[in-house]
Amino acid sequence: MLPDTRTLPQNAAQVTATSTTLSPAPPIADPGEVVRHRVDLHGQPMSFLAAGDPSSPRVVLLVHGLAGRAGAWTPVLTALSRDAYVLAPDLFGHGESAAPPYADYSAGGHACRLRDLLHLLGHRRVSVVGHSFGGGVAMSFAYQFPERCESLTLISSGGLGPELSAALRTASLPGLAVAANALCSVTPGWLGRLARSGAMALGMASAAEIEAVGRALRAMREPTRRRALLHTLRGAVSWSGQCQDATDRLYLLAGLPTLLIAGEDDRCIPPGHSRRAHELLPNSRLAVLPTGHFPHTARPDLVADLIAGLLAELPRRATFPLTGPATPPPAVGYVPLTA
Repeated sequence: MLPDTRTLPQNAAQVTATSTTLSPAPPIADPGEVVRHRVDLHGQPMSFLAAGDPSSPRVVLLVHGLAGRAGAWTPVLTALSRDAYVLAPDLFGHGESAAPPYADYSAGGHACRLRDLLHLLGHRRVSVVGHSFGGGVAMSFAYQFPERCESLTLISSGGLGPELSAALRTASLPGLAVAANALCSVTPGWLGRLARSGAMALGMASAAEIEAVGRALRAMREPTRRRALLHTLRGAVSWSGQCQDATDRLYLLAGLPTLLIAGEDDRCIPPGHSRRAHELLPNSRLAVLPTGHFPHTARPDLVADLIAGLLAELPRRATFPLTGPATPPPAVGYVPLTA
C-alpha cells in the first residue's frame, strides 16, 4: 500500500507510481513529487521512494526501522528534496521489497544491500539518515563504507546502548510473536480498538508506537515476511535488551558530520542513549524533541529542518556518479507499482 496522504501535512506530496515505460534512469519528478520505483537487486525486487533531481550532487538516504516502511518518511523526503535527491528504500523483508528466505537480515547485511542499491543507481556518496533499527543500519553503512558517507543522522537510534522497552524484548522470545499474531487474528476489531485507546489513555504507548506494533503483527501473517522479520528482530534484540552496542566504535565516526535526534518521551529506546553518544562524539550535534519514538512522523517539519541544517554545512563538492550521471546500468528497469 502507498502511504495515505490524508494523514500528511497539506503541503506533502502525493506518492505516485512510475510510468509503464521501462527507462534506464528514474525520471526527474516535479518538485516535491514523491515517486515509487522498483529495481532488481541480486535477482530480488527492491522498492524505494524518491524525490528531487537524480543528478543533484547532494544525495540523502533515509532508512526506516524494524517493521517500518519507506512511506513513513514521505513528509521529510518531500521537504529535503528541494535541495537534494532523496531516496527512501523498503529494506528487504519490509514494505514492497522482497523477503528472500536466505538473506542476511543483520544491520550489516542491510547496509551492504544499500551500498549495492546506490552502486546500481550510480551514486557515489550519500548522507545517511536512520531511525531506530535503521540507525544501526546507518551506523553499519558508515563503518563499512566510510568513503561513501558524507554525513550521518541517527533518529531514536538503536545500537547505542542495551536498554530497550519490555514489549520489544518480549517479542524476541521464541514462538511468542507468532502466538500474538494468531491471537490478534481472532480478536474482534472493537476489542482491539478498545485496547489501543486504553493503552494510549494510560500513557503506555503513543498512536505511532501502537501502529508500529500493528504493522509488525500484520507482517507476521505471511510466512516469508514473518521469517524475515523474526530474523531481523532476533539479530538485534534479546530478552535482556539490544544485542549490539556500537558505542565502543563511535570514535571511528569522529570525523563524520553527525546529527543525533531523540524523543524526550521515547518509551522504546531511552533518549539517554543519544545523549551519551553525543558526549562520545564531541563534534556531533544533538536535538531532543518533545516526541516519542517516532520524531520524523510526529514532527517531520522539525526533523527535516535539522537534517537540512546539517546538509547545508557540508562541503559543496562535485560527487561524480560511479556509472555516469545518476544512470543505472541499462538492464535495470523502473516498473510501476500498484497502490
